[in-house]
Amino acid sequence: METPSDFMNFVKEQNIRMVALRFVDLYGHWHTLTIPASKVNDELFTMGEPFDGSSIPGFKTTEAGDMVLLPDVETVVRDPFAEFPTLSVICTVAEADTREPFVRDPRGIAAKAEKALSSLGIGDSASWSPEFEFYVFDRVLYENSVNKCGFHIESPEGFWHRHLDAADKDTGFGEYPLKQGGYHQTTPMDRLFDLRSEICEFGEDAGIDVHYHHHEVGGPGQCEIEIEFLNTVKAGDAVLYLKYLTRNVAASRGLLATFMPKPMYNVAGSGMHFHQHLFNGDKPLFWDYEQKNYADLSDLALYYIGGLLKHGPALLAFTNPSTNSYRRLVPGFEAPVKSFFSLGNRSAAVRVPKYATTPESKRMEFRPPDASCNPYLAMAAQLMAGIDGIVNKFDPREHGYGPFDVDVFKLPKEERDKIHSLPTDLSEAIQALREDHEFLLREGVFSADMINSYCEHLFQKEVQPIKGMPHPFEFERSLHC
Repeated sequence: METPSDFMNFVKEQNIRMVALRFVDLYGHWHTLTIPASKVNDELFTMGEPFDGSSIPGFKTTEAGDMVLLPDVETVVRDPFAEFPTLSVICTVAEADTREPFVRDPRGIAAKAEKALSSLGIGDSASWSPEFEFYVFDRVLYENSVNKCGFHIESPEGFWHRHLDAADKDTGFGEYPLKQGGYHQTTPMDRLFDLRSEICEFGEDAGIDVHYHHHEVGGPGQCEIEIEFLNTVKAGDAVLYLKYLTRNVAASRGLLATFMPKPMYNVAGSGMHFHQHLFNGDKPLFWDYEQKNYADLSDLALYYIGGLLKHGPALLAFTNPSTNSYRRLVPGFEAPVKSFFSLGNRSAAVRVPKYATTPESKRMEFRPPDASCNPYLAMAAQLMAGIDGIVNKFDPREHGYGPFDVDVFKLPKEERDKIHSLPTDLSEAIQALREDHEFLLREGVFSADMINSYCEHLFQKEVQPIKGMPHPFEFERSLHC
């Protein structure tokens, strides 16, 4: 749809009963305000639908909470899970009195970041393809109270069920992926093939071009879906919608899907790698047309990588904003813990795919992020870091960021220690962002006030609570000390 008239005509022609107005808070959670279809008129698109911004994390204070939602008709899709015919539409968050875009609206921040490319004379578009890694479980039980703490996960593909027999209602017949052995498994061992296909079909129905889906390396129910490239805002829209589809398809099958970065110990975590490249019109900007540089990367691409790696510690406060994120970023798995770039090296923070061998396909992949992030802010922050590298011509090769074409986990410790490290916990990332955020303020994309509020929220709501909480492992180590 292109105009409000298209929207209103569709509502009448298809006998739509409800319209779900969706928007995202500062921390990546989708919120929904639903109105009867009879309330859809011209005024909805000019004046907006009022809501209380003080109840949304990171938005407004109680004394100034009035805000409005302005629907973006280009995002309209039919909700496949609603019992009553319902349209879903993503909204711009605006001030209640002026209808001006709210400066903390993550979707608006993403749009400003892409606009900064052209205003700085670099290019006119950024193109993104996020990877969706997630687990599907039968059930998850957990408890946090004064005298109880723990969790219990069951998976339809849990290798820990291999000892069961028919009397225990086992349905696996020995067909369980090995630990760390789920990569590209095939049915019947892959019990989630149809679930992923259903998610992809719903995504395609909504106009999201799916590249592929497959079973991931984590044996007990880990999946991956990858989509084709979109601009910054549309990629953010796609992330939130596909997460919505994934959870609802799983729920409709009596399962639970989670994008939690590290739900199980000593099993692969789930990331959200961001493939990205820049264009000026139809001209790819990351390709070295003289083919003289490493991995056929243009000077501009190398500077962009330099910006990502230089500001990597601060970026992680946006791309990995949960304490659980850093359970995944540990040595020994593919998730990167060192800030360097390389060609085809999955232990690198920035990986340049070996198969990207044409101007149009030449790109890079920032591998630390996970899906606990707000996708709009995560991409906007990465883009601003890359822009900063371009503006300052920051060559990563001159500052110890690689390229390193080796598995860094196999290097001697003294050599590993020379490579720049990423934060090992959320408090480090928050502190890095507090100390290094000037690059985000360029062109008014982020504001210092918003960054300070964001950091304070993460520290108070994520870091502080877990600091004083006893862990079950501590009982094993300390109960009898």
